[in-house]
Amino acid sequence: MLIDEIEESEAALVAPGEELLALPGFWAAYLMWLCRTEEGEQPEPAWFGVDGADADAAYEALSDPERWPVFRVPFGGGHTVVVQACNLPDDPGTQYVVTHPDWDHRGHLATLDGHHAGPGLAWSELLRIARTPDLQAPGLHDPHVRLLLLLPVLGDADLPPAAGGIVRDALVRVGAPEDEAGRLSEALLVDHPLWEPAEWIRPTASPLSGAAPDDRLFDGILLCDEPHSPRSGVSLARGITQAQTRALAHALGTWPPQA
Repeated sequence: MLIDEIEESEAALVAPGEELLALPGFWAAYLMWLCRTEEGEQPEPAWFGVDGADADAAYEALSDPERWPVFRVPFGGGHTVVVQACNLPDDPGTQYVVTHPDWDHRGHLATLDGHHAGPGLAWSELLRIARTPDLQAPGLHDPHVRLLLLLPVLGDADLPPAAGGIVRDALVRVGAPEDEAGRLSEALLVDHPLWEPAEWIRPTASPLSGAAPDDRLFDGILLCDEPHSPRSGVSLARGITQAQTRALAHALGTWPPQA
Protein backbone atom coordinates (compact mmCIF):
# COMPACT_ATOMS: atom_id res chain seq x y z
CA MET A 1 0.00 0.00 0.00
CA LEU A 2 1.50 3.30 -1.04
CA ILE A 3 1.45 6.26 1.31
CA ASP A 4 -0.82 8.09 -1.15
CA GLU A 5 -3.38 5.31 -0.66
CA ILE A 6 -3.62 5.63 3.13
CA GLU A 7 -7.21 6.36 4.04
CA GLU A 8 -8.19 9.31 6.20
CA SER A 9 -8.74 7.14 9.28
CA GLU A 10 -5.27 5.62 8.83
CA ALA A 11 -3.58 8.95 8.14
CA ALA A 12 -4.60 10.05 11.63
CA LEU A 13 -2.31 7.33 13.01
CA VAL A 14 0.80 8.66 11.26
CA ALA A 15 3.23 10.38 13.64
CA PRO A 16 6.90 11.49 13.56
CA GLY A 17 9.07 8.56 14.51
CA GLU A 18 12.49 10.15 14.98
CA GLU A 19 12.23 9.98 18.76
CA LEU A 20 12.15 6.17 18.55
CA LEU A 21 15.83 6.15 17.63
CA ALA A 22 16.54 6.88 21.30
CA LEU A 23 15.24 3.40 22.22
CA PRO A 24 18.21 1.12 23.06
CA GLY A 25 16.89 -1.66 20.86
CA PHE A 26 15.91 0.45 17.84
CA TRP A 27 18.60 -0.74 15.42
CA ALA A 28 18.20 -4.38 16.39
CA ALA A 29 14.45 -4.13 15.80
CA TYR A 30 14.89 -2.24 12.54
CA LEU A 31 17.75 -4.17 10.92
CA MET A 32 18.00 -7.64 12.44
CA TRP A 33 15.66 -9.20 9.84
CA LEU A 34 18.09 -8.04 7.16
CA CYS A 35 21.09 -9.86 8.64
CA ARG A 36 22.27 -13.00 6.92
CA THR A 37 25.71 -14.52 7.18
CA GLU A 38 27.41 -16.84 4.74
CA GLU A 39 27.79 -19.33 7.60
CA GLY A 40 24.03 -19.32 8.25
CA GLU A 41 24.26 -17.77 11.72
CA GLN A 42 21.04 -16.45 13.22
CA PRO A 43 21.36 -12.76 14.14
CA GLU A 44 20.96 -11.80 17.77
CA PRO A 45 20.23 -8.49 19.52
CA ALA A 46 23.66 -8.79 21.16
CA TRP A 47 25.23 -8.09 17.76
CA PHE A 48 23.78 -4.59 18.18
CA GLY A 49 24.85 -4.33 21.81
CA VAL A 50 21.38 -4.80 23.33
CA ASP A 51 19.38 -7.60 24.90
CA GLY A 52 16.20 -9.25 23.68
CA ALA A 53 13.93 -7.19 25.92
CA ASP A 54 15.25 -3.94 24.45
CA ALA A 55 14.84 -5.25 20.91
CA ASP A 56 11.30 -6.45 21.62
CA ALA A 57 10.28 -3.11 23.14
CA ALA A 58 11.59 -1.21 20.11
CA TYR A 59 9.89 -3.61 17.71
CA GLU A 60 6.57 -3.10 19.49
CA ALA A 61 6.96 0.68 19.14
CA LEU A 62 7.85 0.40 15.45
CA SER A 63 4.92 -1.90 14.68
CA ASP A 64 2.26 -0.30 16.91
CA PRO A 65 -1.05 -0.46 14.98
CA GLU A 66 -2.23 2.67 16.80
CA ARG A 67 0.80 4.78 15.84
CA TRP A 68 2.48 4.58 12.44
CA PRO A 69 5.94 6.17 12.75
CA VAL A 70 7.37 8.17 9.88
CA PHE A 71 11.07 9.04 9.54
CA ARG A 72 12.26 11.94 7.40
CA VAL A 73 15.66 12.08 5.71
CA PRO A 74 16.01 15.52 4.10
CA PHE A 75 18.78 15.87 1.54
CA GLY A 76 20.05 18.25 -1.14
CA GLY A 77 17.82 20.73 -2.92
CA GLY A 78 14.81 20.39 -0.63
CA HIS A 79 14.25 16.67 -1.32
CA THR A 80 13.28 14.24 1.43
CA VAL A 81 13.22 10.47 1.66
CA VAL A 82 10.20 9.51 3.74
CA VAL A 83 10.24 6.16 5.53
CA GLN A 84 6.66 5.34 6.51
CA ALA A 85 5.50 2.40 8.58
CA CYS A 86 2.07 1.13 7.54
CA ASN A 87 1.07 -0.93 10.57
CA LEU A 88 -2.06 -2.61 9.28
CA PRO A 89 -2.86 -5.60 11.50
CA ASP A 90 -3.16 -8.01 8.56
CA ASP A 91 -0.74 -6.40 6.10
CA PRO A 92 2.06 -4.48 7.86
CA GLY A 93 4.84 -2.94 5.83
CA THR A 94 7.12 0.00 5.24
CA GLN A 95 7.15 2.45 2.32
CA TYR A 96 10.17 4.43 1.10
CA VAL A 97 9.44 7.42 -1.12
CA VAL A 98 11.13 10.64 -2.26
CA THR A 99 9.22 13.90 -1.91
CA HIS A 100 9.73 17.59 -2.71
CA PRO A 101 7.41 20.48 -1.82
CA ASP A 102 7.21 21.53 -5.49
CA TRP A 103 6.27 18.08 -6.81
CA ASP A 104 2.75 16.87 -7.52
CA HIS A 105 3.93 13.24 -7.31
CA ARG A 106 6.11 11.15 -5.07
CA GLY A 107 8.99 9.02 -6.27
CA HIS A 108 8.50 5.42 -5.15
CA LEU A 109 11.75 3.81 -3.98
CA ALA A 110 10.71 0.53 -2.39
CA THR A 111 8.11 -1.36 -0.39
CA LEU A 112 8.82 -3.85 2.38
CA ASP A 113 5.77 -6.03 3.01
CA GLY A 114 4.15 -9.22 1.79
CA HIS A 115 4.22 -7.84 -1.75
CA HIS A 116 7.67 -6.30 -1.59
CA ALA A 117 9.10 -4.12 -4.35
CA GLY A 118 12.76 -3.23 -4.62
CA PRO A 119 15.60 -2.48 -4.54
CA GLY A 120 15.18 1.26 -4.34
CA LEU A 121 18.69 2.74 -4.18
CA ALA A 122 22.09 2.19 -5.71
CA TRP A 123 25.04 2.40 -3.32
CA SER A 124 26.20 5.75 -4.74
CA GLU A 125 22.72 7.23 -4.20
CA LEU A 126 22.48 5.86 -0.67
CA LEU A 127 25.85 7.32 0.26
CA ARG A 128 25.06 10.66 -1.36
CA ILE A 129 21.74 11.00 0.49
CA ALA A 130 23.32 9.97 3.79
CA ARG A 131 26.09 12.54 3.49
CA THR A 132 24.10 15.56 2.24
CA PRO A 133 21.64 16.41 5.03
CA ASP A 134 19.48 19.50 4.60
CA LEU A 135 20.03 21.00 8.04
CA GLN A 136 17.21 23.50 7.57
CA ALA A 137 14.54 20.80 7.14
CA PRO A 138 12.97 18.68 9.87
CA GLY A 139 14.07 15.10 10.20
CA LEU A 140 17.25 13.11 10.76
CA HIS A 141 20.59 14.76 10.01
CA ASP A 142 23.26 12.39 11.36
CA PRO A 143 24.92 10.77 8.29
CA HIS A 144 25.42 7.43 10.06
CA VAL A 145 21.79 7.24 11.16
CA ARG A 146 20.62 8.20 7.67
CA LEU A 147 22.77 5.53 6.03
CA LEU A 148 21.47 2.76 8.28
CA LEU A 149 17.85 3.89 8.06
CA LEU A 150 17.91 3.60 4.25
CA LEU A 151 20.08 0.47 4.10
CA PRO A 152 17.08 -1.91 3.80
CA VAL A 153 16.29 -0.60 0.29
CA LEU A 154 19.84 -0.95 -1.04
CA GLY A 155 20.44 -3.43 -3.83
CA ASP A 156 23.61 -3.01 -5.84
CA ALA A 157 25.70 -5.67 -7.56
CA ASP A 158 28.67 -3.30 -7.77
CA LEU A 159 29.36 -2.43 -4.16
CA PRO A 160 32.77 -0.79 -3.78
CA PRO A 161 35.36 -2.42 -1.50
CA ALA A 162 34.88 0.41 0.99
CA ALA A 163 31.17 -0.30 1.52
CA GLY A 164 31.67 -2.77 4.35
CA GLY A 165 33.89 -0.40 6.29
CA ILE A 166 31.47 2.48 5.85
CA VAL A 167 28.55 0.44 7.18
CA ARG A 168 30.72 -0.94 10.00
CA ASP A 169 31.66 2.60 11.07
CA ALA A 170 28.01 3.67 11.02
CA LEU A 171 27.04 0.71 13.21
CA VAL A 172 29.71 1.55 15.77
CA ARG A 173 28.58 5.18 15.80
CA VAL A 174 25.03 4.14 16.72
CA GLY A 175 26.16 1.80 19.49
CA ALA A 176 27.04 -1.59 18.01
CA PRO A 177 30.03 -3.24 19.74
CA GLU A 178 33.23 -2.85 17.75
CA ASP A 179 33.96 -6.56 17.96
CA GLU A 180 30.57 -7.36 16.40
CA ALA A 181 30.31 -4.52 13.88
CA GLY A 182 32.43 -6.17 11.19
CA ARG A 183 30.37 -9.37 11.17
CA LEU A 184 27.18 -7.35 11.35
CA SER A 185 28.18 -5.13 8.44
CA GLU A 186 28.96 -8.17 6.30
CA ALA A 187 25.65 -9.79 7.21
CA LEU A 188 23.72 -6.64 6.25
CA LEU A 189 25.39 -6.40 2.85
CA VAL A 190 25.98 -9.99 1.78
CA ASP A 191 22.52 -11.23 0.79
CA HIS A 192 19.28 -9.25 0.89
CA PRO A 193 16.41 -11.56 1.89
CA LEU A 194 13.89 -9.92 -0.48
CA TRP A 195 15.75 -9.24 -3.73
CA GLU A 196 18.88 -9.88 -5.71
CA PRO A 197 21.65 -7.28 -6.11
CA ALA A 198 20.83 -5.12 -9.12
CA GLU A 199 22.67 -3.36 -11.89
CA TRP A 200 21.98 0.36 -12.12
CA ILE A 201 22.10 1.90 -15.58
CA ARG A 202 22.08 5.39 -17.00
CA PRO A 203 19.43 5.41 -19.76
CA THR A 204 19.68 7.38 -22.98
CA ALA A 205 16.49 8.45 -24.74
CA SER A 206 16.10 7.63 -28.40
CA PRO A 207 16.58 10.51 -30.86
CA LEU A 208 13.34 9.28 -32.44
CA SER A 209 11.36 9.91 -29.26
CA GLY A 210 10.18 13.33 -30.38
CA ALA A 211 11.52 15.05 -27.28
CA ALA A 212 13.45 18.29 -27.42
CA PRO A 213 17.23 17.80 -27.84
CA ASP A 214 18.04 18.64 -24.22
CA ASP A 215 15.41 16.16 -23.02
CA ARG A 216 16.73 13.37 -25.27
CA LEU A 217 20.26 13.82 -24.02
CA PHE A 218 19.45 14.01 -20.33
CA ASP A 219 20.15 10.68 -18.63
CA GLY A 220 20.79 11.68 -15.05
CA ILE A 221 18.30 9.42 -13.22
CA LEU A 222 19.46 5.81 -12.87
CA LEU A 223 17.23 2.84 -13.71
CA CYS A 224 17.31 -0.56 -12.00
CA ASP A 225 17.50 -3.87 -13.90
CA GLU A 226 15.71 -5.84 -11.15
CA PRO A 227 12.16 -6.44 -12.52
CA HIS A 228 10.47 -6.15 -9.12
CA SER A 229 11.92 -2.70 -8.41
CA PRO A 230 9.69 0.37 -8.71
CA ARG A 231 12.64 1.85 -10.62
CA SER A 232 12.79 -0.95 -13.19
CA GLY A 233 12.39 0.77 -16.56
CA VAL A 234 10.60 3.69 -14.91
CA SER A 235 12.26 6.91 -13.87
CA LEU A 236 12.10 7.91 -10.24
CA ALA A 237 11.34 11.38 -11.61
CA ARG A 238 8.19 10.56 -13.57
CA GLY A 239 5.52 13.26 -13.39
CA ILE A 240 7.93 16.11 -12.63
CA THR A 241 9.44 18.75 -14.90
CA GLN A 242 12.78 18.54 -16.66
CA ALA A 243 14.23 21.16 -14.33
CA GLN A 244 12.99 19.21 -11.30
CA THR A 245 14.45 16.03 -12.78
CA ARG A 246 17.86 17.66 -13.14
CA ALA A 247 17.68 18.97 -9.57
CA LEU A 248 16.86 15.47 -8.30
CA ALA A 249 19.71 13.90 -10.28
CA HIS A 250 22.10 16.48 -8.88
CA ALA A 251 20.85 15.78 -5.34
CA LEU A 252 21.37 12.04 -5.89
CA GLY A 253 24.88 12.64 -7.17
CA THR A 254 24.20 11.08 -10.59
CA TRP A 255 24.37 14.33 -12.57
CA PRO A 256 26.69 15.59 -13.88
CA PRO A 257 28.23 12.16 -14.56
CA GLN A 258 31.27 11.44 -12.43
CA ALA A 259 34.58 11.13 -14.28
